[in-house]
Amino acid sequence: MDADLRLRRRLLMGLLAALAATPALAAGGAEKDKKKGGGLSFIQLATLTATVAGPRGRRAVMTVEAGVDVKDEKLRELADLSQPRLRAAFTQTLQIYASGLGPGDLPDADYIARVLQRDTDRVLGKPGAKLLLGTILIN
Repeated sequence: MDADLRLRRRLLMGLLAALAATPALAAGGAEKDKKKGGGLSFIQLATLTATVAGPRGRRAVMTVEAGVDVKDEKLRELADLSQPRLRAAFTQTLQIYASGLGPGDLPDADYIARVLQRDTDRVLGKPGAKLLLGTILIN
C-alpha cells in the first residue's frame, strides 16, 4: 500500500469513530440534566455495603440503598458536595451495626433509618435533609 492510501484509511477510520461517539456524547449530556427519580430535591447515593455473619460461619454482605431529600437549595448544594462524607459516615455506622448481627438475623430498618438520619444531620451540620431508605438486602 502506498502512503497516501494508508493516510486516507486512517482519516476515514478516525472520522467514523468520531461520528459513532457523537450520539453517545450527546446522550450523556442529556442524562446529566435529567434526574432519575425522586424529584429534583433528591440525591441518590451509591449503594452502601457492610459485612455480616452469614450462615454456616461464612460472611455475607448487607447492601443498603439510600438517598437524601433536601428541599432547601443551599443545604442541597452542601449535601451534594458532602456525598463522600455522607457515604463514609453511613458505611461506618452500617459496619458497626452489621458486626452485631448474628447469622440469620434480619436487619432493623427503623433503627438503620434513625442512625443514618443522625449521621446525615451531623455531617451537614443541621437538620433539614430527610434520609430515605430503599432496599436492604443480605446476600
